Amino acid sequence: MSILPDALNLTAATFILALSGSFVLGLSKSGIKGIGVLIVTLMALAFGARQSTGTLVPLLICGDIFAVVYYNRHARWQYIRRFLPWILLGIFFGMLIGKDLPEKQFKWAMAGIIMFSVLMMYWWDLRRSKSVPSHWAFAGFMGIMAGITTMIGNLAGAFSNIYFLAMRLPKNVFIGTAAWLFLIINLVKLPLHIFVWETITFEVIQTNFFLLPALLAGLFAGIRLVRWITDNFYRKMILILTAAGAVILLFR
Repeated sequence: MSILPDALNLTAATFILALSGSFVLGLSKSGIKGIGVLIVTLMALAFGARQSTGTLVPLLICGDIFAVVYYNRHARWQYIRRFLPWILLGIFFGMLIGKDLPEKQFKWAMAGIIMFSVLMMYWWDLRRSKSVPSHWAFAGFMGIMAGITTMIGNLAGAFSNIYFLAMRLPKNVFIGTAAWLFLIINLVKLPLHIFVWETITFEVIQTNFFLLPALLAGLFAGIRLVRWITDNFYRKMILILTAAGAVILLFR
């Protein structure tokens, strides 16, 4: 008899993809940034575009709680108060945009967001100057885009990362501030996925229970890796794999 939940008809391949996504999510929440698109791609391949958005939210909240506890002392609330209202506005727009999209169009929208995020991160890596505008309009644009993309694809990271880089935040302050920001964002999204999009059900929570050990393993592995991991080859590999995953998602 299978130990996997039957309600979502998880195959071995689906479960391996979901476990991999949960492990990478743990790495991300422990401080290894720039891999959010890989998490979303793995989960979309496992569960489908729309369903994966809801399946991820409870796992994201678990990871956020860990990150908040571990990095809380480094958080700077003035940056959250400046950025959060724009994100909440974007979440509202994203909820309206994505609610009635057919699965095929939703899948194309998610794949487009994934590819755009990859290209934006690649462009950012290539830039010699890392200075970006700090005007309120810049925060507004990045915040609204972060809100829309987090609702449709759980992909606010690319936009929020650039915003925090504009604020010249040190590494631990960056991680601690982002931890609180994303905990708030994902708690806001939770009832929207339950009552509006109906992508979080008892079966989804049951599935998350089976994925939780992989998330915890990723969290503890990430704490060790974040101290000495190098970026060059690693980030290029992530960008290539994620872009390939977005293409696969279109034809799945």
